[in-house]
Amino acid sequence: MKRFFNFLRSSRRQEALISSRAILTDKLEPPDVGCYSFWPIAVLAAALCFSGCGAKPEHSKANSSILPTAAVRIQTIQRKPQTITEEVVGTVRAKLHATLEAKLSGRIDKLPVVLGQRVKAGELVARLDAAEINARLEQAEASLEQAERDWKRSSTLFEQQSVTRAERDGAESRHRVAKGAAAEAKAMMSYAEVVAPFEGVVTKKWADVGDFAAPGKPLVSIEDPSALQLEADVPQAIATHVHRDARLAARVDGVRGELSGTVSEIAPTADSVSRTIRVKVDLSKQPGLSSGQFARLVVPVGEGNSMRVPLAAVVQRGQLEIVFTVANQHAQWRLVRTGKRVGEEMEILSGLRAGDAVVVEGAAQLTDGQPVEAR
Repeated sequence: MKRFFNFLRSSRRQEALISSRAILTDKLEPPDVGCYSFWPIAVLAAALCFSGCGAKPEHSKANSSILPTAAVRIQTIQRKPQTITEEVVGTVRAKLHATLEAKLSGRIDKLPVVLGQRVKAGELVARLDAAEINARLEQAEASLEQAERDWKRSSTLFEQQSVTRAERDGAESRHRVAKGAAAEAKAMMSYAEVVAPFEGVVTKKWADVGDFAAPGKPLVSIEDPSALQLEADVPQAIATHVHRDARLAARVDGVRGELSGTVSEIAPTADSVSRTIRVKVDLSKQPGLSSGQFARLVVPVGEGNSMRVPLAAVVQRGQLEIVFTVANQHAQWRLVRTGKRVGEEMEILSGLRAGDAVVVEGAAQLTDGQPVEAR
């Protein structure tokens, strides 16, 4: 357009120059035809320019006549009441778990368990080479036998008044000391065998046969997979909304749908570093649920309203989220921004208005402008 108006201004300057020349020369010469031949061209250029500045025809309307009619299911969306929630990350753990250690030092002589093996309460998990303790036990038992014989002999002689009461009491004291030493040696010998404290599954082995075991050094980890719970550190700003025995929802990666659990434990104090409160929620056994999984605890913090559509209504096209609405029996795509998932519905933050007719079934195969028929 700018070039066109510059062209008109230069043409007018040429006309004025020609007219002045004609007056000065006082000649009635006909003007040069070439100077006026630009008018048909200018008119044509202006027409083309203004026609190009108009609105472009929509391709969707042009293509809608050749697209087949799609059978879809339509739903009019309205604002619904919704519980406002906050999600807190946590971890699924077994309620009953233990890391077994040896109570004495020694070389591991036997470790008959493997990862994933189920063990019963009292079943042998590890055995240490305790030759020294075994020798001490034999010595203590021999001392006990000798002390017991001396005590019985002293008691018989005391009845016959052949020994004094002091000698009889001394023999009795030596017998009691020997009995205690034997019991101590027997207890130490029992520590050479590490057994399972409850029925569970071996989840980790920290040592193997030939390794040196010592107090404080873990050997095997065992947990009971039949009872699981979610442990989460809830920020103290929303921890006031969590109460003992309350039912809370949870989402676990690898498990379909939402889980529900009961709050079983709440720490009485907050962590001084993270400013969070440890909360434990008992979970029911579900297929695919196991300890160590990443989870999210859903904590309700208030009430509100939101627009939600079924999950099938939201179509993913690359990095965009699209919802198809229906107007005049034609599909029109809308770019939307989604929020939180609520059950089998997705919250819509922007892109739709209450009362819009949304395609909730068959949206994945639709094209913008395609004719649709509600079924």
